[in-house]
Parts: sequence; structure tokens; C-alpha cells
Amino acid sequence: MTGYKNPVPTVDIIIECGGGVVLIERKNPPFGWAIPGGFVDWGETIEETAVREAREETGLDVRLIRQFHTYSDPKRDPRHHTITTVFIAEGGGDLQAADDAKAAGVFTRGNLPAPLAFDHEQILDDYFNRRY
Repeated sequence: MTGYKNPVPTVDIIIECGGGVVLIERKNPPFGWAIPGGFVDWGETIEETAVREAREETGLDVRLIRQFHTYSDPKRDPRHHTITTVFIAEGGGDLQAADDAKAAGVFTRGNLPAPLAFDHEQILDDYFNRRY
């Protein structure tokens, strides 16, 4: 079947840690601060992707608490159409920027960094307002 264009599956992980949530500053475009996450690898479940991406980008071991929501706006990623499943997780270990993150930190609703990449402002607003 050629000629079909399909969205790319991704995950994002809202990691609760130290009284806030973990965000990373991206090394690669699109630049800005982001919820840790990434692309699902072939043969991998979205839960496995979430745990792997959290570890690769933050150095944290996470325990997934629950699936939060799925976001699918074709404009959410300027590179291509992605569909992300967002998880809420608890993080443990030493937070460190790694992989494609140049910085990492713990933030609360009142001190979010700017700019936020992708549609992460909307996702965090939904999270802080307990919309899903």
C-alpha cells in the first residue's frame, strides 16, 4: 500500500518529582522547553516507550501512574503529524539532562519556563486543571 500518509505515534511523560513536574530544554528543533517524550520504536509498546524516553532524557526511573490523554492536532508538531499519548508518572533518581535534552528542571504551575515546545502549554494546562 503506497501513497498513504499516516501520523507518527509518540509519547510524552508528565513526571511528578520534587513537588513539581520535570521539563527538559530541547537541544534540537523545535527548540524550547518540553515534557519528556519521543517516538515509539518498532516492536515497542507505548508504556515501554514512556519508560525508555523518560530515562534517556532525564536519567530518572519512572513508575507510570496512569494514561492521561491523547493529543492529535495535526499542527501539534511542526515537523510532521504526530499523535501523542501522555502518561503521568512518578520519577525517582538523580535528574540530569541527557540524550537530546540540554537542560532539565522541576517546575510548578507558577514558574513554568518559556517558550514551551509543541502543544505542551495546552497539555500542562490540562494537567494542572485536572481536565482528564
